[in-house]
Amino acid sequence: MSTPARTLGIFDTTCIVIGAIVGVGIFFSPGKVAALSGTPSLVLLTWAAGGFLALCGALCFAELGRRRSGPGAQYQILRDAFGPLLGFLFVFCNATAVQAGSIGIIAFICADNLFAIFTPHEPDWLFRLYLTLALIITITATNLAGVRWGSRVQNLTVICKIAALLAIAALAAFMAPSTPPQPGPPPEPLDPLQGVLAGLIPAFFAYGGWQHALWISGEVKDPRRTLPLGILSGTAIVVAIYLIANWAYLTLLGHAGVAASKTLAADAVATIYPDIGRRVVAAAVAISAFGVLNAQLLSGPRLVSSMAADGNFFPIFARTNSKSTPTAAILLLSLCAIALVLSVGFSGIDRLLTGVVFIDGIFFALTALAFFFIKSADGQKSLPFAAVAAIIFFLGELAILIAALIGGTDPKASYIGLGWLVVATVIYATFFSKPSNQQNVVGHS
Repeated sequence: MSTPARTLGIFDTTCIVIGAIVGVGIFFSPGKVAALSGTPSLVLLTWAAGGFLALCGALCFAELGRRRSGPGAQYQILRDAFGPLLGFLFVFCNATAVQAGSIGIIAFICADNLFAIFTPHEPDWLFRLYLTLALIITITATNLAGVRWGSRVQNLTVICKIAALLAIAALAAFMAPSTPPQPGPPPEPLDPLQGVLAGLIPAFFAYGGWQHALWISGEVKDPRRTLPLGILSGTAIVVAIYLIANWAYLTLLGHAGVAASKTLAADAVATIYPDIGRRVVAAAVAISAFGVLNAQLLSGPRLVSSMAADGNFFPIFARTNSKSTPTAAILLLSLCAIALVLSVGFSGIDRLLTGVVFIDGIFFALTALAFFFIKSADGQKSLPFAAVAAIIFFLGELAILIAALIGGTDPKASYIGLGWLVVATVIYATFFSKPSNQQNVVGHS
């Protein structure tokens, strides 16, 4: 396995963070948060609390990135802190279910919105399938061409999606109706504290993604400086944009309208431009979905490649081509996504993803805990407040996991994720637990 070239600067890293976070969640999660909260102020408080927790996680991951900046650094961190089994479980579940399921779902959403640009009618199932597969294949080919091509796609889509959200905010600031439409009262709100905790689940789903910069840190220039700046600036920009976007949704639609909406951004724009609003927003959602789809295949394969280079996965996945691109690892994620799309369809992928996202929260918490086990090789000082941020993030993740179990989410989906974790453990014990497999085959930066 050749050493990957460090070609990504601060702007590229920041765009990867923003592109991974700002996916499709901001276009539907606010409705779920509003439905769980009793007032607009509680809605914004929930998003602010989620943003604070995301910033704590970003600071924790930024410091960990300074300590471990090789390919697939989060895998290295979990492996070194808790042993090779946990590192394997993280990468295997992430690649085969979390990211593969995400790729399938996001490709479906992108395909639907591309179709909606040209016609109000829903596409038939076969056309939807073909377009979804074509999107997955196209973005796979782009990333096989090299990390620079993948990052260029990411940079372009990031600019487009931020512009779309800010445009909605501008409509709210300068053209909002004096009285928002009233579709009826929102659902019965929960107790304020319970509502904020429950609302953190969909809010934090929309905030996740800064860890992608850590996964691709082996290709970042001057990672000790670039990673913290890219992760923290990217996350801070997203927090600000999300608060502005939610204020705009509430201003244009009202609290009840946000809680009742199924197509939030389109409904918000339609209050000002009912004729062209749907198509414009469909294009924005399609671009956003395409960007986060690209982020999955730009950064995720580096985890698989790093684990294979470590001797804990099949050696072919450690190989890179002449452009230092992990070809087999990219194809693995792509083929898993295609297999899920073809075998279980949209609803099946959605349930699988929901379950594994619960498990992903466990790995988030464990990565925060690893902060206290992974030390800098040269004894450099930590970023200010990084240790406090790691504790807050760890406790926040525990609170979200508890809220997910008792706050109205589908427990069956979490059980599926736990079952997949057991399957991964059996695979590790069968193929990779022998002492000969614990020897590193390449060094890590």
